[in-house]
Amino acid sequence: MTTDPTQALSSGKGSGFVRTRWWWVRHAPVRGDEGPIYGQSDIACDCGDLHIFEALATTLPRDALWVTSHLGRTRQTAEALWQAGYLDADASAPTPIVEPDLAEQNLGVWQGQDRARFFADREPLAASYWFAPAEERPPEGESFADLCTRVAAVIERLTADHSGRDIVAVAHGGTIRGAIAHALGLSPQGALAFAVENCSLTRLDHYSGDAGSGWRVGVVNRHTWPDTGTVRPAPQG
Repeated sequence: MTTDPTQALSSGKGSGFVRTRWWWVRHAPVRGDEGPIYGQSDIACDCGDLHIFEALATTLPRDALWVTSHLGRTRQTAEALWQAGYLDADASAPTPIVEPDLAEQNLGVWQGQDRARFFADREPLAASYWFAPAEERPPEGESFADLCTRVAAVIERLTADHSGRDIVAVAHGGTIRGAIAHALGLSPQGALAFAVENCSLTRLDHYSGDAGSGWRVGVVNRHTWPDTGTVRPAPQG
């Protein structure tokens, strides 16, 4: 039998590092979202694809700390995961930490505008899944770069407060791209090139020790469900 020499590095065991694993889950899709842009609007999502939640629930670690934004679609998605097999029959549901700074980008006056009409008036960006360049701030809103700043602050705080834990964060596409930017040291614009689909899993592991600290990327935008069903992705939220 052979031993994988990278196993200790992946787990942190024997390396002198403390590993804190972030399991990022994008919320379930908002159906009918081809209409208005919603951004930080508090709109419900569709958690009806049970097989997707069952597959994802088996992937997530037990005894994890759960975190959501203050927007209801993240709590809805977390509850769907708990009910899809994450919890034992007699187990109590976790009480997630609610972090408003993990919310989607505040798109200001763009929120509520017709999506098709909005995009018809703008030049498409080749290397971006987003509405606008990272530094563009909508009137009465914030830029994606602003989002990256607030998301990074939450990650640093919770990583320090819960060092060594597994953290399941149910959040939004923009939020997860901000987390990727923070982990990889990317510019906000660079992070907009990542696809982050509904109900996908992104895992970012933080290592800290006497030799320093840093991030390792486990997976990005991973689909845990079989091909017997689909989930229709949404471009925002």
